[in-house]
Amino acid sequence: RIDNIIDYMTFEVYKYTVRGLYEKHKFLFTLLLTVKIDIKSKKVKHDEFLTLVKGGASLDLKEVMPKPCKWILDMTWLNLVQLSKLPQFSQILSQISSNDKAWKNWFDSDAPEEEIIPDGYSASLDTFRKLLLIRSWCPDRIAAQARHYIAESMGAEYAESVILDLEGMWEESETSTPMICLLSMGSDPTDAIERLAKKHNLKCRAISMGQGQEVHARRLFQQATTEGGWILLQNCHLGLQYMEELMDAIITMENPHDSFRVWITTEVQPKFPINLLQMSIKYSNDPPQGMKAGLKRTYNIVTQDQLDVTNMPQWRPMLYAVAFLHTVVQERRKFGPIGWNIPYEFNQADFTATVQFVQNHLDDIDPKKGVSWKTVHYMIGEVNYGGRVTDDYDKRFLNTLARVWFGEHMFLEKFKFYTGYIIPKCRTLDEYRTQIEGMSLVDSPEVFGLHPNADITYQTNMANMVLNTIMNIQPKDSGGGGGETRESVVARQATEMLEKLPPDFIPHEVKDRLQKMGALSPMNIFLRQEIDRMQRVIFLVRSTLKDLKLAIDGTIIMSENLRDALDNIYDARVPGAWKKISWESATLGFWFTDLLERNAQFSSWLFDGRPNQFWMTGFFNPQGFLTAMRQEITRSHQGWALDSVVLHNDVTKMMKEDITSPPQEGVYIYGLYLDGAGWDRKNIRLVEPQPKVLFTQIPVVHVYAINTSLPTTVIKPRAGYCFYECPVYKKPRRTDLTYIFPLKLSSTINHGSDRWILRGVGLLCDTK
Repeated sequence: RIDNIIDYMTFEVYKYTVRGLYEKHKFLFTLLLTVKIDIKSKKVKHDEFLTLVKGGASLDLKEVMPKPCKWILDMTWLNLVQLSKLPQFSQILSQISSNDKAWKNWFDSDAPEEEIIPDGYSASLDTFRKLLLIRSWCPDRIAAQARHYIAESMGAEYAESVILDLEGMWEESETSTPMICLLSMGSDPTDAIERLAKKHNLKCRAISMGQGQEVHARRLFQQATTEGGWILLQNCHLGLQYMEELMDAIITMENPHDSFRVWITTEVQPKFPINLLQMSIKYSNDPPQGMKAGLKRTYNIVTQDQLDVTNMPQWRPMLYAVAFLHTVVQERRKFGPIGWNIPYEFNQADFTATVQFVQNHLDDIDPKKGVSWKTVHYMIGEVNYGGRVTDDYDKRFLNTLARVWFGEHMFLEKFKFYTGYIIPKCRTLDEYRTQIEGMSLVDSPEVFGLHPNADITYQTNMANMVLNTIMNIQPKDSGGGGGETRESVVARQATEMLEKLPPDFIPHEVKDRLQKMGALSPMNIFLRQEIDRMQRVIFLVRSTLKDLKLAIDGTIIMSENLRDALDNIYDARVPGAWKKISWESATLGFWFTDLLERNAQFSSWLFDGRPNQFWMTGFFNPQGFLTAMRQEITRSHQGWALDSVVLHNDVTKMMKEDITSPPQEGVYIYGLYLDGAGWDRKNIRLVEPQPKVLFTQIPVVHVYAINTSLPTTVIKPRAGYCFYECPVYKKPRRTDLTYIFPLKLSSTINHGSDRWILRGVGLLCDTK
C-alpha cells in the first residue's frame, strides 16, 4: 500500500512540476528525477552519475591511450576512456581496437540505441548503462535513449508529454491562488482562457500591463472581488511594481466572491516577486514546433476576406510563401549558429507588415509589367524581416532566401520549397487548412535550407544543455557519496597540471631572439605581442594552482577566486579568471591541451625560426597576424600602398604533413574545419558533407595579398566554377567577436554559392 501511495504521489508531484516548466526543461527535470530516485535506491552508483554528466571532460588527450582509428572523434575517445574506468566497461577500449569495423557500423546506423551493440553489450547492459555508452559515442542520441531509460525505470507515462488542462487547473485553484502563465515565443493563452470563461458563463476582464496601467488594474481587481469573475493581467513583466501590491491585495482581501480568480501572463523576468510565484499555480504553454505547426498558427490568423482582398493571380501564392518564410526564419533558430549567427526575435508584426506590403504592391502595379521582384526582395530582406538582422552574414542569408523563393518562377507548376513542400493552389481558407493538416509533423532540416546533419548538431546541443544544467545544480558539498573528497581530487589534478605547465618566457631571452630575427618586421612585432599574452596566461595558471594547493592544505585562506577555481576544476571547466584572459573551450582538458600546443608554436617560432606553416587557431589575435602579413607583402613591393592591398587565398591539395618549405609570398595556414559542407580534395571544391560527419578539415590554405589598384590583378574562378565567400570564425559560436576574415572557396556553378549560403557554411578554427 505504501508503494502505491509513493507511486501516486510521485506522479502527481511530477505532473504538478512539469506543468510549470518550458518544453526544453521538462525532459531535463524528468531525467534528473529518475536518476536521483535510482541513486537513492542504490540502482545507480555516484561515479556512474558523474560519468553521465561529465564524460571525459577532465582528461587530457595527450595523457590517455592513443585512439586506434581516425574516424573516432577526440571527445568520443576521451568519453570512452572515462567510461572504461567503470567495472562493466573495463574491456571496452581493447574491444573497440580489435573489432573497429563492427563498432563503426553500429555508430553509423541512424538510431544506434535501437541496434544490437557489438561485443555482446546489448545482452549485458541495462537501459541506464546503455545510456552511458550512447552518451560516450553519440551525444545526439542521448534524448532518445534517456526516454527508454525513463520509461523502464519510472513508467511509460513519465516519458510522454503532459497535456495542459486549463479546466482541471481552474478547478484545482482557489480565490487566493493566482494562475501564472510563463510565456514563450508564439504562445499566448488569452484565447483559451477567454473560451473557458465563456463556457462557464463567467466574466473575464483582461488588461495589458505597462506604464500607467496600474490604476485600471486596481479598478478591475476591485470589481472582480465584489461581483465575481476573472481578471486577466497580461505581460506582467512590464508592470512589476504592481505585482507586489497585487500579492498583498490577494493575501489581505476579505470574503471575495467565490468565482473570483486572477490569471497572469509574464515572460521570464529575474525581478518578478518570488513570493507571488510560490503562492500561485504556474504553467507554460509552449507552441508546437515545426513547419506544420507554424503554418497552422499563421493560417489561423488569416481570414477569408484577406484571401479575397485582390483578384491578382499572384496574391495567394505570395501570401503562402511569406507564411512559409515566416516559419522557416523562426525554426532555423533552434539549429544554433549554423541557422542564425544571432537568434533574432521575429514575430507576428514582421509577417503582418510583409503581407500588407505585398497587398499594396499588387494594388499599385501595372498588370502588363508584373511584380517588381527587386522591390519585393529589398522589402523582405532589408526592411520587414531584414530590419531586425544585425549580422552581415545573416543579412546575406535572408536576402538569398528572398531571392530564391520570390520570383516569377514561384508561380510555375514545378516550383517547390523542398521535395514535398509546394505552394498549394487553393481558393478558400478551409482548403489551405486541409492542405496544411496533411503535412508531416517532423521536418528534415533541408526544408530550412540546411543539411540533414544539422539535426545532429541540434540534438547534441540540446543534450549538452541538459547535462551542463544538471552539473550546475549539483550540491557543492565536499564529500561525494564515498570515495575521494572534492578537495583531494582537485589537489591531485592541480599537481598534475603544474608538472605539465610549460616554463615561463624569460623577457631578456625573448628580446635577444627578436633582435636577431629583426625586431621591427611586422610579423615579429606580432609574435612579441602574442608571447606577452601567452606569458600572462602561464603566470596566472601557475599562481592559481600553487595557491589552490596551499588553500586546500589550509596554509592560506580560500578566496573567492580560488573557490571558483576549485569548483570549476572539479566540474572539468575552465575557471573564470583564466577564461577572462585566454580563450573559450568546451572542457578543461581541451583548454589545457590548447595551452600546451599554442605555447609550442610560439616557442618554436621564437627559438627555431619562422615556421613553414601556421596554426591560426593558436593565435590570440588572428586578424593581427593577417594584417602583419599584408604589411610584409606591401613593403616587399615598391610603390604598393597598404590601402589597396587586399587578402586573397588558394586552397592547396596538401595537408600539413606535406609542407616542407614556406610559400614565396604570403603564408600557409592549417587547422581550419568546414561546418555545414564537405570538401573534395582532388577537385578542390565544396561538396555535400558525409552523413554524420559534422566538421571536415580542409587542406592547407595559402593566404596572400594582391594589389587591387593594378590593372593586371583580376582574379576569376576556374571555368565552370564560382566563388563562395566563406566566413572564418575562431569558435563554433559565430559572432562579431569570433569573426576573423572571409576565404574564397570554389563551388561548381550548378551548385552555385546560394546553396552554401542557405546551408550556413562557415569555417571554424576550433570545433570545440
